[in-house]
Amino acid sequence: MAQSPEARTGTMLASSATGTTFLILIQLSSRIFTFASNQLILRAMSPVILGIAAQLELFQVTILYFSRESIRMAIQRQPLQPMSTNNSPKSKADSAEKEQVTSSQSHLAVASQSVVNLSYLSLSLGLLLTVVITSLYRYYAPVQAAFTPYFQHSVVITGFASLLELAIEPFFAVIQQRMWYEKRAAVEMPAAFLRSLTTCSSFIYASRADVPIGALPFALGHLSYSLALLCGYCWTMMGRGSDNRPFTYRLAKIKTSSSEYIFGRFPRPLMSIAASVFLQSVVKHILTQGDAMMLAALSTLEDQGIYSLAANYGGLVARIIFQPLEESSRNLFSSLLSPDETGKRDKSQVHAAKKHLVGLLRAYQLLSLAIFPLGPLMIPYVLRALGGSQWASTKVEDLLSLYCYYIPFLAFNGITEAFVSSAADSSQIRNQTVWMGAFSACYALAAYLFLEVGSMGAYGLVLANIVNMAVRTLWSYNFIRKYFAQQGDAIDATEISMQPISYAAGVAATTFVARQGFEQSNRGIVQAVLFSGVYGILV
Repeated sequence: MAQSPEARTGTMLASSATGTTFLILIQLSSRIFTFASNQLILRAMSPVILGIAAQLELFQVTILYFSRESIRMAIQRQPLQPMSTNNSPKSKADSAEKEQVTSSQSHLAVASQSVVNLSYLSLSLGLLLTVVITSLYRYYAPVQAAFTPYFQHSVVITGFASLLELAIEPFFAVIQQRMWYEKRAAVEMPAAFLRSLTTCSSFIYASRADVPIGALPFALGHLSYSLALLCGYCWTMMGRGSDNRPFTYRLAKIKTSSSEYIFGRFPRPLMSIAASVFLQSVVKHILTQGDAMMLAALSTLEDQGIYSLAANYGGLVARIIFQPLEESSRNLFSSLLSPDETGKRDKSQVHAAKKHLVGLLRAYQLLSLAIFPLGPLMIPYVLRALGGSQWASTKVEDLLSLYCYYIPFLAFNGITEAFVSSAADSSQIRNQTVWMGAFSACYALAAYLFLEVGSMGAYGLVLANIVNMAVRTLWSYNFIRKYFAQQGDAIDATEISMQPISYAAGVAATTFVARQGFEQSNRGIVQAVLFSGVYGILV
């Protein structure tokens, strides 16, 4: 028997909750492994090497982002047919139900084959982009980086690792579509461990052998991670543990005589969305990675290393909590808001999407009230314990403290844009792209004022990013408000906002920490911990 809309909504919400848990575990394990390995080598590593490592990561992220981001966004718009809850009819009277089950399974196979075919475009784009971006980076690399040992090898290895990572896209597409997050966790967690182990062990070996190795350990870490992903997904999705699926992971033909498919393989509606998102991704990548690009172009490798440390430590909460929530919510929104054959959306599913979004926005506000005062308060104590004397400077402390104010803006922008990317049609995505151009101008102006006029350096970049995220969040919230109003389930500000006393407590605590704080001593640590506990209970 096919599931009712209410039952299907409950199933999707349960899958999303389970998926979020697995995604958080993936991010948590990855960050713990990375954090542990960095702590083992941080005291012996110069800011210059860390700056080169940050450039290598930006280099790889750029290839992966442009190759697969638009394809992944489009794939999320390919919903699965509601599955039958009874796959074994027991009597002849159930023949109609059996036919419905067969039809559902057939639709499931077509939907899965569609996303598999589309995912191969990521590898095609990646091959071209890897050659172009690798050549450009090797040619325009800073002189200080070019003369670092094994720099050219590191660039080539990182580019090859990017191609290997793109080779898993057919498997990843099916996992995302069917919300098999446990399979993803089983592959990505060991891969993250292997990357950290490879980076750490190669760096320690070179240090003990007194061999200058530059940033090569980081490139080897990227390569080991990609190899582990490729082997893990092949084993998990094609091995004995997989179910009997009537589709193939090859680039297979779906329909030969249908206008809905290009060359009988690529679904035309998804191709249209992918093209629209790809144009937007150019502007969006500049907005997202603008700080790293500007630092790479305008600052020294040492400054880049310091900023990289601040971004990595300051962004732990964003990567461990906010990023998995954003990813699972995007999948959930895409499933709940997908129209039926007549182009209409189920009202109960629209309401469920609204309820999920409101709950997250309220939770983000609560977490922001904790981050604003307590983040800058604890940064100096934590940094001295983790980074040692080489990194314990006022510049790094102040930058990390300022980064704490940036994290909530990053979180709100992520979840609101996740909703927009799931609900917007092609024309609305193109409209958002135009506004992204305006946001780029706003970001550039803010960066110019803070960096050039104000001479604030890395601090100015963080402030410019706050302005960037704020204007993007306002646009996304306006889209969300109009969308729910059109669906007959308007969203009100009172549904999202918290009690005024909560905001007052946050402002008072943040002002106290910014103006006074506690002294840098054992007594100060005890006072800071007590203050944090009392404030946390109050909020």
